[in-house]
Amino acid sequence: MLFSGAQPALLVLADGTTYRGWSFGASATAIGEVVFNTGMTGYQEVLTDPSYRGQIISFTYPELGNTGVNPEDEESGRPQIKGAIARNICSRPRNWRSTQSLQDYLKKYGIPGIYGIDTRALTRKLRSSGAMNGGISTEILDPTDLLMRVQEAPSMAGLNLVREVSTQSAYEWSEVTGAAWDYTLKSTSTAIALPDQPLTVVAIDFGIKKNILRRLASYGCRVIVVPADTSPEEILKYSPDGIFLSNGPGDPATVAEGIATTKALLTSEKPMFGICMGHQILGLSLGAETFKLKFGHRGLNQPCGMSQQPVEITSQNHGFAISAESLPNVEVEITHLNLNDRTVAGLRHKTLPLFSVQYHPEASPGPHDADYLFEQFVQTMLLHRQQSAQAIG
Repeated sequence: MLFSGAQPALLVLADGTTYRGWSFGASATAIGEVVFNTGMTGYQEVLTDPSYRGQIISFTYPELGNTGVNPEDEESGRPQIKGAIARNICSRPRNWRSTQSLQDYLKKYGIPGIYGIDTRALTRKLRSSGAMNGGISTEILDPTDLLMRVQEAPSMAGLNLVREVSTQSAYEWSEVTGAAWDYTLKSTSTAIALPDQPLTVVAIDFGIKKNILRRLASYGCRVIVVPADTSPEEILKYSPDGIFLSNGPGDPATVAEGIATTKALLTSEKPMFGICMGHQILGLSLGAETFKLKFGHRGLNQPCGMSQQPVEITSQNHGFAISAESLPNVEVEITHLNLNDRTVAGLRHKTLPLFSVQYHPEASPGPHDADYLFEQFVQTMLLHRQQSAQAIG
C-alpha cells in the first residue's frame, strides 16, 4: 500500500544496477555503502546503532514499521544510517510502546528511505557481488545522474567514521537493563558476589551502544565513557579495574589513535574486553591484521563457537574481520569462530587478562547465550583486584 502522496524514489548501486520504488522518510538524496540485515525484529536498534554510520540498510524481513518507534529502544541519540530500504512499510504502527511512526521518525532526521522494491533480489545481488556503494534519492530520478554521485563517494575500506560517533567528552553511565530482562537471565545464570566497592570500567567509545553500557552497569560496575582519542595516561588516571573497547563504524585499521592507545594499555596488564570494532582494535594492537568481508555479517542469527563447546546464536553487525593467519599464535588463541564462514569471532590472550568477541552479547538474540561474557569480564576484574591487593600487601 502506498502512503498518501508518496513520491517516486530511485536506488542505484555502484555497478549501475537500478531499482525504482516509493519514498518513505525524508525527501532527500543519500549516498552510502548498501548492506543487508537479516533480523526479523529490532529495526529501531539497527537504525540507531552507531556501527551503521555511513551505510544504507536493506532489511530482508519484508514488513517494516509495524511497531513504530519509541525512545527506550534507541541504541544512540538518533538514527545513524544514511538511508533505509524495505519491501513494505506499515503506515499505521500498532504497539502500546510506540510514540511515533517509522516514517515520521526518519523524516525528522532527514533520512530517506525507499520501499516497494524486490529486497530479495537486492540481497542476492549483494551476496554475489558484495556490499557496494549506492544512492537513494527522491530528487535525482535519472539513474545516470545518481550513479555519477555514487561513484564519487569513498569506499568503506579505508574510512574512519569513529570520530563522527564518539562522545566529545567523558561521562558516567548508571542506567541498568530492565527488571524483566534480568529476571529472564537469572533463570539460566549464576549470580556473582559483587564487592562493596564497585568495579570501575573505563569504556572507550568508538560508537558504543546504550545496551552495552546497561549490561556493564547491571553487573554493578561504575562505568566511565571516554572519547575514542583519549590518551592512555588519561584513562589510567581513573584507576580502572578494567577497560572496555566498544563497537563502532568504518574500517578498524584506520582508527590509529584507538589502536595506539590500546597497545599502550597492554603494558598496564589491566583486564580488557572488546566487542565488534573493539575486538578488531584489540587484535590490531596485538599485531594482527583485518580485512573487508565480501558482504559482512548483519543479523540476529549468526552461529558462533568451537568444537566441543556449545554453539551461541549471536547478533552481529560488521563488514571487517581479523585475519586468523595474522594472529600471533604464541600469545593469542581463537576462542570462537563464525560457523557460517569460519572467520574469527573471538580471541583471548594466553597470559594477559584480555579477551574479545566479534558479536554483540548485549543484543540478546539467543536470547542470553552470550551474556556470560559480561560475567567473565567482571570475574576477571575481581581476580585482578585481588591479585593487585595481595601484591601490595
